[in-house]
Amino acid sequence: MATTQTSVSRVSIISDFKEITKMRLSLSVVFSAIAGYLLGAESIDFGIVVLLAFGGYFMVGASNAYNQIIERDLDALMDRTKNRPIPSGRMSVNAAFTLAVIFTILGIGTLYVINPRTAMYGAISIFLYTSVYTPLKTKTPLSVFAGAIPGAIPFMLGWVAARNDFGIEPGTLFAIQFFWQFPHFWAIGWFLFDDYKKGGFFMLPTGKRDKGTATQTIMYTIWTVLISIIPVFGITGDLKLSIVAAIIVFALGLVMIYYALELFKKRTATAAKQLMLASVSYITLLQIVYVADKFIR
Repeated sequence: MATTQTSVSRVSIISDFKEITKMRLSLSVVFSAIAGYLLGAESIDFGIVVLLAFGGYFMVGASNAYNQIIERDLDALMDRTKNRPIPSGRMSVNAAFTLAVIFTILGIGTLYVINPRTAMYGAISIFLYTSVYTPLKTKTPLSVFAGAIPGAIPFMLGWVAARNDFGIEPGTLFAIQFFWQFPHFWAIGWFLFDDYKKGGFFMLPTGKRDKGTATQTIMYTIWTVLISIIPVFGITGDLKLSIVAAIIVFALGLVMIYYALELFKKRTATAAKQLMLASVSYITLLQIVYVADKFIR
């Protein structure tokens, strides 16, 4: 009996850890950062890759823990979040705060070992996500703009880790992921509109699931795709893209644009969810294509 209870307790702790740090999101950030590093690295240092992976996870895990501490009362109101560790009572605020502080120190410290500039951008990301994006979510749809800044940092962070410099190349990677986040989060805000409303969150640009929001979603999707193929024109320094890779990225973008148009046409939660899934596939496959193109070219 005691062994069973201990086993269940361990499983619960692991589950709560994954939840408080949003493991899936954190791993996607690590993936983006490593992709950026591979694009920027002249020779691959696997030690830096490991440091970037752990530093990136700590950075995002800390941000998510702070976010859940601040929003604990609102999370309790929404079906999607009411079973999170803090609102459900499985984890105390003090325990979550301690974890967040430890992760902040470990994250910034680990990234600092790579180079100070990488650590600086990591610290900026935590600050903006926690102190700007999170409080704005209940006040204005502009919170998505604020949240898109720390959300776009990981892709460029990898390049900065490789080159210890910020220029047109990491700026382009930042721009791609920055504009991508608008259709991505507006799609989420659309199909979770009723649940977000319970917590008082303003996620859609017009505040409604209407043609205005759908139109803006289409515009930002098109802009994302256009920015994604800019490197093929040879104007982004060492960040290059072959014609074949650009065609593939553009084709992937057309799929995302199709689902954005479907959202405008149908304006349903199902259409929004399809766009969200298409957006996740787009950014993931784009990063894979960019990296593969560099090493095949």
